[in-house]
Amino acid sequence: MLKKIVLAVALIALPALGAMAQQKFAHVNAQAIIVEMAEYKKAVSDIEAMQKNYQDELQRTQEEFNKKYQEYVAQADSLPRNIAERRQKELQDMAQRQEQFQQEAGQSLQQAQQEAMNPIQEKVLKAVQEVANSEGYAYVFDVNGIVAVGAQSVDITDKVKTKVGVK
Repeated sequence: MLKKIVLAVALIALPALGAMAQQKFAHVNAQAIIVEMAEYKKAVSDIEAMQKNYQDELQRTQEEFNKKYQEYVAQADSLPRNIAERRQKELQDMAQRQEQFQQEAGQSLQQAQQEAMNPIQEKVLKAVQEVANSEGYAYVFDVNGIVAVGAQSVDITDKVKTKVGVK
């Protein structure tokens, strides 16, 4: 009885194992494709310009703060108490605004980067899917996410580059 069950399972499993062995596998280096795309280069350039604007503004406000602080320190002993307290409060407010601006700038940069990269990544993913479908690959792995690539896996990076318009 046990032999019949094992034989039945083997007869059912063997065709499934054969089908798995016939599936085609491929790999792609999506990052290598993305960094060569014109859209990526423009996005990086735009983000860097935005970052420079934020850095310039932060530097300007820091210089303004430093100037007011130096003036306060130079005059602190000769100022009436209420004026000294008002200037201290003004300096604290400036420092808080600068810190808040720095946080907002970081968030804006991160959001801009995400908004710029999403369409690029989607374009590459769509091209990978199109190449996989047209070439009959059951699975396509990104080389940046796997440990090893077997000799029988086909590299379709160049085909995907062509699909997204990278030469």
